[in-house]
Amino acid sequence: MTLRDTLSLSFRTVRSNRLRTGITVAIIALGITALIGINTAIVAIKQKFLESFSSMGATGFTIRYQEPRRGFNNEEVKKEKRGAKKEKKSNMGKPITVHQAEAFKAAYTFPAQVSANIVGDRSAIVAYENRKTNPNVWLVGGDENYTGLNGFAVENGRDLNPVDIETGRNVCLVGKDIATRFFGENAERPLDKIIRVDNIPFRIIGVLKPKGSTFGRSLDNLVIISYSNVRRYFNSNPNASFNIQVKVSDIKLIDGAIGEATSAFRPIRQLTVTETDNFMIDKSDSFAEMLIRNLSFITMAALLIGVITLVGAAIGLMNIMLVAVTERTKEIGLVKAIGGKRKNIRYQFLYESIIISLLGAAFGIVLGIILGNIVGILLSTSFVVPWDWVLTGVIICSLVGLLAGLYPAIKAGKLNPIEALRYE
Repeated sequence: MTLRDTLSLSFRTVRSNRLRTGITVAIIALGITALIGINTAIVAIKQKFLESFSSMGATGFTIRYQEPRRGFNNEEVKKEKRGAKKEKKSNMGKPITVHQAEAFKAAYTFPAQVSANIVGDRSAIVAYENRKTNPNVWLVGGDENYTGLNGFAVENGRDLNPVDIETGRNVCLVGKDIATRFFGENAERPLDKIIRVDNIPFRIIGVLKPKGSTFGRSLDNLVIISYSNVRRYFNSNPNASFNIQVKVSDIKLIDGAIGEATSAFRPIRQLTVTETDNFMIDKSDSFAEMLIRNLSFITMAALLIGVITLVGAAIGLMNIMLVAVTERTKEIGLVKAIGGKRKNIRYQFLYESIIISLLGAAFGIVLGIILGNIVGILLSTSFVVPWDWVLTGVIICSLVGLLAGLYPAIKAGKLNPIEALRYE
């Protein structure tokens, strides 16, 4: 028998036992669906997360307020290790004020863009004439550099400028969702129109380009005003802390920029040489690295689920192949009687096992990619295919088919043709 004849016979045998084959294929497909589906979703999540931080990329960092450290008895940690810098109790747990943020911008001489910003402590309602939005509009207080450092771009009109910040005049930038809701698709219509944000009038000076959504939250359903107006109208907490964002032109400058930022900000925060920093500096890519590191645990869990399911499928497949050997004993004897060799019998059963396993892989891969990309659709990412995991799934299923069919194939090859022909 040639290889072609053996394969043809294996395919015919698989087709003739449709119910048995279908059940085994379904079990294998479930394992591969879990493996491919979860990893496809993870790829989509990574893609969206990296897109969200790509606006600052690896060349930016954020200075933010540091929460006071507390011990088990809910008291601030007061004791430090001998030789370490001490914490100044009177200066710990203090937010970054507007004066400190502005002082940093004035004192920071490194060649970089700097933005001071604050977020409103509640979502807002935006109204125009007799129409209004739901109370879920994201309200941000920024400065002239905020849009550039956070991946926003002005489609029509102009950005905030230093005069807007200094005078605190009521002007704003609106996201595409708000502009379209009130004024239609024409991006020029909203300019110079007066909208009311929580019943406070603001004049629209610019419309932002569409940016999409992140983790279910639209980045186009927002209003950007000056941080002075957020403090005045939309932040009831007098101790609300500012964030300071810095972006340099080259990744090689990032460490020097962070070092100079620390040196410039410590005196502003009234720290002496012996005291620890009471603020945090986060690199823009550290958030993405943290998420990717956490997602690796989900990947391992998906792999474990897939392997457990496939082990069960392999046992079931081996059982089916052993039953097939018993059912086809007389057929095996006939093949041997007309000149069939042991290796032909072995190959036939091995090919049958591998074909069933690869059919399960094919269905599982397709279902897994579809299910994983449903997550991608919800996150507004492009269609993704984790080719490395697809290849891994095919290899795993091939090994499952090979190992599950090996013992039944050897058993079938060893059958005595005379005893096999007499088998009832």
